[in-house]
Amino acid sequence: MAMDVAALRTRFPSLTHGLAFFDGPGGTQTPVPVAEAVTRTLTGPLSNRGVVSVSELNAERAVGEFRAAYADLLGVPAGAVVHGRSATQLTYDFSRHLAKDWRAGDEIVLSRLDHDANVRPWVQAAERAGVVVRWTEIDAATTELDLDSYERALSPRTRLVAVTAASNVLGTKPPVRRIADRAHEVGALVYVDGVHYAAHHRVDVPALGADLFVCSPYKFLGPHCGVLAGSPELLESLAPDKLLPSPNTVPERFEFGTLPYETLAGATAAVDFLAALDEAGPGAGESRRERLKRSLHSLHEHENTLRARLDDGLRALGDAVTVHSRAADRTPTVLMTLEGRDATEAQAHLSARGVVAPAGSFYAHEVFAALKLPDPALRAGLAPYNDTEDVDRLLVGLASFL
Repeated sequence: MAMDVAALRTRFPSLTHGLAFFDGPGGTQTPVPVAEAVTRTLTGPLSNRGVVSVSELNAERAVGEFRAAYADLLGVPAGAVVHGRSATQLTYDFSRHLAKDWRAGDEIVLSRLDHDANVRPWVQAAERAGVVVRWTEIDAATTELDLDSYERALSPRTRLVAVTAASNVLGTKPPVRRIADRAHEVGALVYVDGVHYAAHHRVDVPALGADLFVCSPYKFLGPHCGVLAGSPELLESLAPDKLLPSPNTVPERFEFGTLPYETLAGATAAVDFLAALDEAGPGAGESRRERLKRSLHSLHEHENTLRARLDDGLRALGDAVTVHSRAADRTPTVLMTLEGRDATEAQAHLSARGVVAPAGSFYAHEVFAALKLPDPALRAGLAPYNDTEDVDRLLVGLASFL
């Protein structure tokens, strides 16, 4: 059974303002159940975690339900789920944790395809440790990763390979498992930025071959925070700097200070919302992980249908629009430039017509530099609540601007 998009849209109060949102890669709109979960938890009773009072137990429940939800979403044990303020913060934290064991002459391999959150933390950690940074380049013609350059970058000295599962500006989805397998052959760890990928696909962290995988619930209908899933054995082996009285168990040893219980509850509600996107009734004994698989398959089909409509419409605009998202396998995300026109003016033109499509480089510093893209460019990304009317409004708005 396919998604009922019309019914889905009624759960998003922001859509009543008449706007068509194409800024999902930067953060999605919030459905009512997520907001209600935040409010319900925050208004309590709520205390710091404990096992005595109702308010303490409510905090414990928020943490436990969060870990269970993201275990189901990402295909990992609940004890391998770490909360963070953002994916950027988590990557900075783990760059420091991992770099403790790096030595001068070691090497890491980064990707030109990545958001800077999966580049700069590693570059800076490498500089401090005296570690060599090598690069996987982008094929400008296809906007795919150049795997030959990846092979040249790998060596027995490689300690870490960091790569995105999907580009936040081009949508390109590199072959992460192939990349991870080669990294493991030379004894390197693999850190995967799944922020954009997790918004559009069912995630199976072990199947991807990721030792560490990070994502952001606010990119898939949740509140602003980050989640890291890691190999339990790897997490047990890492010893972060921490306060003496704070827990030394995994994953708590990586979470500094009191957790935002209301945010955890909202993030849990987002997973439950995703699991119910396909309105077909669950089978007998169907788990949340199984419901997520079915719902995210329906979401993938819905977004691919809209992407095809958008791609066809952009082609119909002719040479006035240059689409830079060219990978054969990509998310429903389009980066474009407009012949002789400024992207920020296009953004303002669309906004005046109730279409939210941002202009910028979107923290994809290496992508823009490698492909010599003009900054800013215009990006349109699809989300679960978009429909055909939204896509047509975007296309009409662009046509009236050109």
